[in-house]
Amino acid sequence: LSIYLSIYLSIYLSIYLSIYLSIYLSIYLSIYLSIYLSIYLSIYLSIYLSIYLSIYLSIYLSIYLSIYLSIYLSIYLSIYLSIYLSIYLSIYLSIYLFTVFKFSDI
Repeated sequence: LSIYLSIYLSIYLSIYLSIYLSIYLSIYLSIYLSIYLSIYLSIYLSIYLSIYLSIYLSIYLSIYLSIYLSIYLSIYLSIYLSIYLSIYLSIYLSIYLFTVFKFSDI
């Protein structure tokens, strides 16, 4: 009887414990890991991304804006000023010269 009980208990306990532990550990680990990983990853990613993005964006934007603005402004201003000055000077000079020649005829 003792041998029978020992064999039965050893088999029963091994099966029961293996099933119980596998189920318990899988549920516990899945819940724990999901909560832990979600919290950890959200905090880590938010901090990492905020630092990385702030540094990257500040450097990128400063370089990009300085290059873009310098090129854009130089081209835009040169074209705009040349057109504006040519139109303005032609109108101004035509009016001025017209008045000068008109009064010089008198």
